[in-house]
Amino acid sequence: EVQLVESGGGLVQAGGSLRLSCAASGFRFDDYGIGWFRQAPGKEREGVSYISTSDDTIYYTESVKGRFTISRDNAKSTVYLQMNSLKPEDTAVYYCAAAFTTGNNWRNSYRYNYWGQGTQVTVSS
Repeated sequence: EVQLVESGGGLVQAGGSLRLSCAASGFRFDDYGIGWFRQAPGKEREGVSYISTSDDTIYYTESVKGRFTISRDNAKSTVYLQMNSLKPEDTAVYYCAAAFTTGNNWRNSYRYNYWGQGTQVTVSS
């Protein structure tokens, strides 16, 4: 059974930090790029960050550059999203997703084969 399980969400004050984890099982993790997406109430889901199979390609959406860091540990089949200097506008449900290939558009959610259930991140002002 394919699973992506996010953890590490919670409530934090503005300026604080959280580290999200995405633990994968049931498929060849090393063959998949991993994206983090988020969806705030009333808003469309947006791509936050992406890491390729061998870490050589990493993307961030503009609003999180310099604050968020994505990494992966293939030995543990886990991807991390370190989130620092959090802002209230970062409040959302965060999802990780696995893509065998994203083509040239990591933000396109339709490129992703597997999705996690999401973890809530709430940043208070």
